Amino acid sequence: MAVIHHCPCRPLLHTLFSSTTSWTSTRTLGRVWPRSFSHTQTTPPPPPPPSFSSPLQPNTPTRILSSVEQIGVGSNVLGAKVSVLKQKMELLGINSHDFLIPGRFHHFFCPKCKGGQSMIRTLSLHVIQDGGFAMWRCFHNECQWIGQVFADDRAAYDGFGKKFKSFGQISEESLGLEPLGSELIAYFAERMISEKTLQRNAVMQLSSRKDVIAFTYRQNGLLVGCKYRTIGKRFWQEKGTEKILYGLDDINDVAEIIIVEGEIDKLSLEEAGLCNCVSVPNGAPSKVSTKRLPFVQKFDLQFQYLWNCKENLDKVSRIILATDGDTSGKALAEELACRLGKERCWKVRWPKKDDSSYFKDANEVLKHMGPVALKKVIEDAELYQSNIVNQV
Repeated sequence: MAVIHHCPCRPLLHTLFSSTTSWTSTRTLGRVWPRSFSHTQTTPPPPPPPSFSSPLQPNTPTRILSSVEQIGVGSNVLGAKVSVLKQKMELLGINSHDFLIPGRFHHFFCPKCKGGQSMIRTLSLHVIQDGGFAMWRCFHNECQWIGQVFADDRAAYDGFGKKFKSFGQISEESLGLEPLGSELIAYFAERMISEKTLQRNAVMQLSSRKDVIAFTYRQNGLLVGCKYRTIGKRFWQEKGTEKILYGLDDINDVAEIIIVEGEIDKLSLEEAGLCNCVSVPNGAPSKVSTKRLPFVQKFDLQFQYLWNCKENLDKVSRIILATDGDTSGKALAEELACRLGKERCWKVRWPKKDDSSYFKDANEVLKHMGPVALKKVIEDAELYQSNIVNQV
């Protein structure tokens, strides 16, 4: 079985989808996101150029080799094309230096907005594999600069895209958040979650209500959403913010991920040494939908967060579904597997609690069996296609 990634995460394995393959389950489903590679593949083909319809998530910058031969392309023609692209981008203010490898994403400072007040690298740039053109987009909310340059005689394009609704316009101050107090730290301690893990994941509380936990949702380090929870398990989310997976930045550079049903389960897996984990933001459906899977994201409202995180998920070769063991949790696993591709999904079986019942989720296993046992349960996940379908 493939090895589960531990903190810190290892470099990303480039395993992307093709543009032709679709999958259909035994019940009637429409086309899902295309894919064609399993986690066992060792020589992935070059990634397709990204669409500007969803945010790009660039790879962590690496040391770029200077010659065309070192990059592995072995082509003077390709080197010449990249050189032309760099010259054209420099005229528009994008100074890429030597950090350009065809087929990869790169992250630069935007010459238009300079990264805003945070001064971070918000410009995501991609050169297609054959060096024919480069495209970019700035994901700073007040900028949204997009453009393309071509290696041939076609004119460059640059302009400004449509801004995301309320995306990036919130802050800890505007939401009235503050560090966790002793009461909530003690609450998490009872659930075997340490203060170190809470701080790493920027778990906070409302300053106006000391009993309300605030799970901050971040993308590229920026606060983009917040989900609230009382100790009595009442949930609500900040209105008008982008729906994404909780812990999204933890899967930027990994080939294998774990998806759980709640934020506390994500924190629990981190206590077991597994950081390559994200949580769905809005829980589980009561049952598997009988409708055909939507062809486009605007009709898939309940799972909009998957579309919003598509760039991250497309790169993943193995997905462990560690949703709750109840009926709703199994329904969520089925819905996720249908959209993400059952051939790259594994499913966790929670261990027995007693003669008549099983543990429900990651936090229950952590509390009653400890972090070593929880890690073992995740490592023993089974291939989804032979697992859960008949149980839903």
